[in-house]
Amino acid sequence: MQTIHMCDTYGQYLTMKKEIDAAMQEVIKSTQFIKSGKVLEFEKELSHYLNTHVIACGNGTDALQIALMALELKPGDEVITTPFTFIATVEVLALLGLKPVFADVDTGTFNLSENEVKKAITTKTKAILPVHLFGQCAHLEPMLDLAQKHHLYVVEDACQALGTDYIFSNDTTKKAGTIGHVGCNSFFPSKNLGAFGDGGAVFTNDEKLAAIVRSIANHGMKQKYQYERIGVNSRLDSIQAAVLSVKLKYFEKHIKARRYAAAWYDEHLKKIEEIRLPERVNYSTHTFHQYTIQTNRRNELQQFLKEKGIPSMVYYPGVIHLQEAYKFLGHGKGDFPVSEHLAETVLSLPMHTELTEEQLDYITRVIQEFFRKKN
Repeated sequence: MQTIHMCDTYGQYLTMKKEIDAAMQEVIKSTQFIKSGKVLEFEKELSHYLNTHVIACGNGTDALQIALMALELKPGDEVITTPFTFIATVEVLALLGLKPVFADVDTGTFNLSENEVKKAITTKTKAILPVHLFGQCAHLEPMLDLAQKHHLYVVEDACQALGTDYIFSNDTTKKAGTIGHVGCNSFFPSKNLGAFGDGGAVFTNDEKLAAIVRSIANHGMKQKYQYERIGVNSRLDSIQAAVLSVKLKYFEKHIKARRYAAAWYDEHLKKIEEIRLPERVNYSTHTFHQYTIQTNRRNELQQFLKEKGIPSMVYYPGVIHLQEAYKFLGHGKGDFPVSEHLAETVLSLPMHTELTEEQLDYITRVIQEFFRKKN
């Protein structure tokens, strides 16, 4: 059996090697490395897939910052978000002088609870920032209703959920990141659609907002050497765009492979009482950026898997409201109990497009063995 990887980006590359190598060589020969050529082509292709405006940028963190800048929020404005996420979600709020206001998450989906969001709204609230964690959408429809009622923006952190469908109560669907006022995505190598380096994008259905986002990402430029606003320098380079363009052709196939692996885990772990499997909901599909279980014996299980040659990861071991850098927000242990409990019990199993049945069988048999031995 081949070595099991947490994320097998090289194995995936080998399945598309000829096309990716040719696309990269095409960029090198063209010498169109920045904001032209393959970048423009990829933006157009992804825009067609998502049915929205796509503005490429340097990474997912930049996407969040640029999106918030485009909404012209002011220092001190409150943005409601989750304490159980990667730090970038909250980091950009602090960098822009905005106040992160945390709401707890749902214990089964790991996503921001719409009921907790409702409790957190004040007269200073200007936006809601849900994260579609691990590949499944937060419950956006109630949040959109709250946003309309209170005149708020909805900014989607969809960095882990590209390709996921949100299903409205009337059975219409939209892709993650295209539902709120603006959405943000990362092309970090391990993501559902991953580059060979950093990359990101901002999505919006608003043509005027799209123009503002594009301007901000390019130094605030209106046209060459004319600057209409304060901006940043955040660009997806053409070689990364070329790689992503090839991968986009196989994207649905790759999502299907992730779902196959998740279904295998479901079937072979469902009888273990000490494990809680990822919850599925009727308002979102799941693209399984991660397959994350919960168990009170997380640390023991992780060590056992390691001894058997199986990698695993804890996303995320420390909730943001208790991190040293965010003590200024004044939170203490117990403020967001669901998030704190998850940080102590979650474990993500290997999840990528190249997992074989042999590997999946081995992983699940080892997990079954652990719980048999320990009982």
